[in-house]
Amino acid sequence: MANSLHRDGVRRLVAKGAQLVEVLPAAEYDEEHLPGAVNIPLKTLGTETIADLDRSRPVIVYCWDSL
Repeated sequence: MANSLHRDGVRRLVAKGAQLVEVLPAAEYDEEHLPGAVNIPLKTLGTETIADLDRSRPVIVYCWDSL
């Protein structure tokens, strides 16, 4: 189930153990990302690339774009 979150909601969920997934390309992830986030570029998002995520913990997927 997808929900939209703002900064405080993200902080609260991360404090409770949520996982952060940045979906921008690797080069952009390398430039800047949230602490603790893993990179799974949107174009590669699939069963194999999410296999290492812990299914018992919430996942926050985000994409930061300055445009």
